[in-house]
Amino acid sequence: MRRTFEDARTWSETGTELILGVVGGWGEEDFLAPSGLPGWTRKHVVAHVAANADALGNLVRWAATGEKTPMYSSMEQRDADIEAGSVKPAAELSAWLTESADRLAAGAAALSAGQWNAEVVTAQGRTVPATEILWMRAREVCVHAVDLAAGVTFADLPAGFLTALADDVAAKRGNAPGPAVVLTATDTGDRWELPGEGGPTAVTGPLAQVAAYLAGRPHVLTAADGSPAPALPAWL
Repeated sequence: MRRTFEDARTWSETGTELILGVVGGWGEEDFLAPSGLPGWTRKHVVAHVAANADALGNLVRWAATGEKTPMYSSMEQRDADIEAGSVKPAAELSAWLTESADRLAAGAAALSAGQWNAEVVTAQGRTVPATEILWMRAREVCVHAVDLAAGVTFADLPAGFLTALADDVAAKRGNAPGPAVVLTATDTGDRWELPGEGGPTAVTGPLAQVAAYLAGRPHVLTAADGSPAPALPAWL
């Protein structure tokens, strides 16, 4: 693992500042514009990020008290909360984004070293130490800042975060069906192998494009023969 707890804390703060800076000052028309995610407006993305902060706050509470508090009561409830948030007025939605981020940060800051080592369960059912909460949040705010389609790209994200994201996604994709791919970041020399069907396809490009590709976002990567990089299945 090429990231530390402090790395995740820093990236979580950086991503939060980035997404709040993008949304700051937006009016109703800005929020209702399409996002980079199919079928979602920017309101959907912001509602998702705000709901995620509240959900991760549940895991912080779990770590602090030992009382089992899942991220969401159900995935149906998670989806319903996002849909409800997507019709909130711009000012109310912006306030939810800011206040939920502040609550999560305050709760995380209050955890002791021992509490950070408590085990919690993610929405995907993985049992992880509470230290993973900040990485989960960093991933959300950084990637979704790009998904707002408001000028932020993967190239604007910290290089260390992009490497950690690629490591994380590649590890998860290693357990999922899909094409075999060998990825090389031309600007850092980092390499990732995705096991899968058929002979591996070699794909190279800048780290930011590799991370975007692995995360299922728009990219410009091609295979060595100039054909499009193989389509990958969902990773979350």
